[in-house]
Amino acid sequence: MNSKKEQRILAFVQIGKILKLWGTSAVYPGYSCGLTEDEYAAGMHIVETSHTYNGWFTSEEVRKMFNNWSEELTEEKLLAWTSPFTYALESKTVAIICAGNIPMVGFHDILSVLIMGHRALIKLSTDDAVLIPLVLKIAMKFDNSLENACQFVSGKLVDFHAVIATGSNSSAVHFETYFGKYPHIIRKHRTSIAILDGSESEEQLHLLGNDIFDYFGLGCRNVTKVFIPEDFDLDRIFKALYSFKEIKNHNKYANNYDYNKAVWLLNKEDLLENGFIIFKQDSNLTSPVASLFYERYANMESLRQTLNSRENEIQCEVGNHSTPFGEAQKPSLNDYADQVNTLEFLSQLN
Repeated sequence: MNSKKEQRILAFVQIGKILKLWGTSAVYPGYSCGLTEDEYAAGMHIVETSHTYNGWFTSEEVRKMFNNWSEELTEEKLLAWTSPFTYALESKTVAIICAGNIPMVGFHDILSVLIMGHRALIKLSTDDAVLIPLVLKIAMKFDNSLENACQFVSGKLVDFHAVIATGSNSSAVHFETYFGKYPHIIRKHRTSIAILDGSESEEQLHLLGNDIFDYFGLGCRNVTKVFIPEDFDLDRIFKALYSFKEIKNHNKYANNYDYNKAVWLLNKEDLLENGFIIFKQDSNLTSPVASLFYERYANMESLRQTLNSRENEIQCEVGNHSTPFGEAQKPSLNDYADQVNTLEFLSQLN
């Protein structure tokens, strides 16, 4: 294996170990982790105070993301992920425009660029401007070549060879205008769905709660729409989700709940609600925060035809025959956003 690639992989393996420690609020284990006690404490402090710069980024949600990443940043997984592709013969500069809807949502793109031997020109979202710099600063301790491979910019992007940009449907139009002449991946808005067939256990329906509520439902991999058989009893879902009721104690979430409920009641919409989530029968795929759209289907064949026509709106599908319940917000390295293989795209820059 290329020695530079090996060094870079080992650096991120060490990052994975540190993220696990921070994610589990472990006491400082000594310098064996690669950090001084002050460095370790500084990272822990950022985790614990992340909500002060983004109210959605509670320490619990940040630790959840750190734990998920620690599971993927192992030598075995990183080698398997990158082995089909050649490390860059000539480093290119890839501009990365990050979203900020959930903690470290842009990290997969940055990791992809760096682990393929390219340079990352990073434009962070103001909603997530602390966690990624923390992780990359630590990574530089284990591979000092990363110091010249990472650059953060706040203004206009210049001097780059390719672009990876993530945003809303409207921002994607602007991205296409500005970056269309470069090799690019431009992502638009997507959401995730669940398909129930009626055979689900109570445990599976409880796990569906993670797919709905993780990161307060703000991610593109969060389930915002559930398709259920015509005779399915919605009370089964209500009962299974009850243990997530404490989410209403989060002020920003509660405000969304109260606002959406008020608007829909004024419009005389039919709603089912339990104090922390609103169920609404709706043909749209994306429901607002603190709500869940549902739709009944008569047969799977016709449902499949409908969903196939809307595949560009769907990021992830949860169900007995797709992503397992509870796993939507635990993507593997190979779970590429919008099903576009980032490593394959980067390998073509050589």
